[in-house]
Amino acid sequence: MSAGKIYSFPESPRCQILAALCKSLKIDCEFVDIRNAPEAAELFPLGKVPALVGSNGYKLNETVPIIQYLISTETDEATQKELLGKNLKETTEISRWLWVSNGDLAGELCNVIFPLIGKVPYNKKQIETGLEKIEKYAQSFESRLKEFTFLAAESVTIADLIAFASWSFAFLFICGNDFRSKHPYLTRWFYTVKDSKYLKEAFAEYKPTEKMVEPPKKTKAEKPKKAEGAKQAKAEKKPEQNEAPPAEPKKPKHPLELLGKSTFVLDEWKRKYSNDDTRPVALPWFWEHYNPEEYSIWRVDYKYNDELTLTFMSNNLIGGFFNRLSASVKYVFGAMVVFGENNNNGIVGAIMVRGQDHVPAFDVAPDWESYSFTKLDPSKDEDKEFVNNMWAWDKPVVVNGESKEIADGKVLK
Repeated sequence: MSAGKIYSFPESPRCQILAALCKSLKIDCEFVDIRNAPEAAELFPLGKVPALVGSNGYKLNETVPIIQYLISTETDEATQKELLGKNLKETTEISRWLWVSNGDLAGELCNVIFPLIGKVPYNKKQIETGLEKIEKYAQSFESRLKEFTFLAAESVTIADLIAFASWSFAFLFICGNDFRSKHPYLTRWFYTVKDSKYLKEAFAEYKPTEKMVEPPKKTKAEKPKKAEGAKQAKAEKKPEQNEAPPAEPKKPKHPLELLGKSTFVLDEWKRKYSNDDTRPVALPWFWEHYNPEEYSIWRVDYKYNDELTLTFMSNNLIGGFFNRLSASVKYVFGAMVVFGENNNNGIVGAIMVRGQDHVPAFDVAPDWESYSFTKLDPSKDEDKEFVNNMWAWDKPVVVNGESKEIADGKVLK
């Protein structure tokens, strides 16, 4: 009998570990790429991956709880004790290393690897800081594994499997030969777990990198070659004695500049927002002076909340988006927030733009189509309250009827 259906990203190391464990333990689960499963959006509104729908209809998110559930319900008692811990000391150690591997370490690895492979914009300082933190985690593992074969017990537990998922990601992209030579105990443990009965078959073709991948290079667009005839004509032409130099081409104006000056002074509002208390002073001033014929306000939602991991990385995503909107900063104001917690968060905000169309303000940013835009009507109480909440940051965000605390955010001004 099938244990259920698991929605996953097949390329995710944690999802690969989950699939390998099910296969080795002969747990009958159907694995489905969530991107090819339209029903998943209704089953799991938060979009967390992996996600399990058990044969009994039970629904569950996140790798570790799914593994714990499947082992506890689909395997014999001896296997359960081996993988989940035989006593309090082992279960406590398992929990400790799960927190380290699946949380902090995984977050730092994403912070370094994603920019290197082009998944997010490259940031040299972010990568340098992340590598320093990863080295500290490596030393922690090295210290533990100098005295113990495995992390939590005398044999492989789920702590080792989840930690392997994180380090397999690291060994694939950033932890090359020099790193592995520097950390022999971590490396010995890694290959021991890889060759365990749980992972040996699934990772038989796995090959770690020899050196850290190179940062992405900016490619320069080639200048079109001039026709040979044009070159010859230019060579034959002699400048006239009194010929005036060609006029410098005028710099194109921002399309919103064509709307002219507004009666609502945006810079005055930005100063008011920055210098005065938001709820009691700034927002009442705003609504008193706001002119809906000159400016429109838009709800902005990130389309891919299911791909977000750590809240600080989500906030960095907002910061990058705002940086790329710099050409429009004279015509916009707003704020976007990160709601929720690590590995369960989203991005939303409210942004005011000059005019009634959002496209001229946002299409200066290459990633603007990663967001959806909904025009708000401040004459409606619910829309006005949404704007107030986004700009004040003092109330939770309500998502599918559930309140989510604001973890962080940024102001566009």
